[in-house]
Amino acid sequence: MIRVGVIGYGYWGPNIVRNLHGLDSAQLVAVCDRSPEAQKRAIQAHPSVKVTSEPSEILRSPGIDAVAIVTPVCTHFELAKAALENGKHVFVEKPFTSNVAQAEELIELALKRNLKIMVDHTFLFTGAVKKILQLIDQGELGDLYYYDSMRVNLGLFQHDIDVIWDLAPHDLAIMDYLIQKEPEAVVATGQAHLNGHVDVAFITVYFPQNTIAHINVNWLSPVKVRTTLIGGEKKMLVWNDLEADEKVKIYDKGVQMTSGEGVYELLVSYRSGDMWAPKIEQTEALKVELKYFVDCIESDQTPFNDGVAGLRVIKLLEAAKVSLKRRGELVSL
Repeated sequence: MIRVGVIGYGYWGPNIVRNLHGLDSAQLVAVCDRSPEAQKRAIQAHPSVKVTSEPSEILRSPGIDAVAIVTPVCTHFELAKAALENGKHVFVEKPFTSNVAQAEELIELALKRNLKIMVDHTFLFTGAVKKILQLIDQGELGDLYYYDSMRVNLGLFQHDIDVIWDLAPHDLAIMDYLIQKEPEAVVATGQAHLNGHVDVAFITVYFPQNTIAHINVNWLSPVKVRTTLIGGEKKMLVWNDLEADEKVKIYDKGVQMTSGEGVYELLVSYRSGDMWAPKIEQTEALKVELKYFVDCIESDQTPFNDGVAGLRVIKLLEAAKVSLKRRGELVSL
C-alpha cells in the first residue's frame, strides 16, 4: 500500500484528501497546512489522520512514499524538490511550476532518483475528454481544423497569479492531450481591471497543418461557461461541461469546396447531417487520476500526465505571458 502525505488543505486539498482516503491501494498518512482553520477542518473530516503545520514532517518522514502538493504555484518548486530529494514520488497541482527552468530541474531530479511526477490535470480523466480522444483517434472528426474553448465565470480572483495561469492550464492540458502536435507559436491578449492581475484573456495557439486553438479565460463573466468546440474535416463536436447528461455532442456537419470550370467558380457545398450524443463514463475524475498515480508507482510506469506533460503546458503559459506583455505579439516556440 502506497503511503501518501498531502501538503495544502485549502480550496482543492480537501478533494485530494477525500479521494486518497477512499482508495484501497493507498493509505493517507498525514495532512499539512499552516492555517489553524484548515487544520481544524482536516481533523474534523479525518480524525484518524495526522495533521501538522510543518511540511518537513511530511517531506522527511520515512513512513511516507508519495507527497501530494496542493499549494499556491509559487511554492510548488521548493516543496516538490524537497520531496524528490527525500525519495518521495510527487503529485502536484496545476500549474506544475512557476517557470520552465523549475519544471526542467524537477524532471531531471525525478529521473535521477527513479521517482514519479504527476501533474494534476484532472480533466484528462473525465469521461468526456476520454470519449473525445477516442473519437479523434478513431478518425470520426477527420483532420482537426480548430479547438475553441471558453472557460469563464465571476471569480475566483487569485492574489498571486493572473487568469491565464489560473484557468488556462486546464484547457492547454486538454488541447495538448487531444491535438497531439507540437505547437509552433502563441499569441495572447488581455487586460487587468481590478487587482493588477490580468482578469480577461484570449490565447491563440498555432499548430502545423493549419490547426489552430483559441482559449478564452475570464474572471469577470456574469455567467459560468465551460464550452469547447472542436472542428474537423469530417465532423464537428461540442463539449459543454456544465451539461448534466449530454456533455458531448457530435455534429455530422461540414463544408466542401470544389473547383468549377472558370477560375472564379469555386463551388461551396454544405453538409448537415445528424447530431448524436455518445454515452459518457460517469466517474469522479480525481478519484480515477489518484488511483492511476498510485498504480504508476506500484507498476513503475510513467504517467501520461507526467512532469514532461506539465512542462509542455508551462512552455505555453510562459509564451502567453511574453505575448501578453507585448500586447499580442506572436511568440514562436
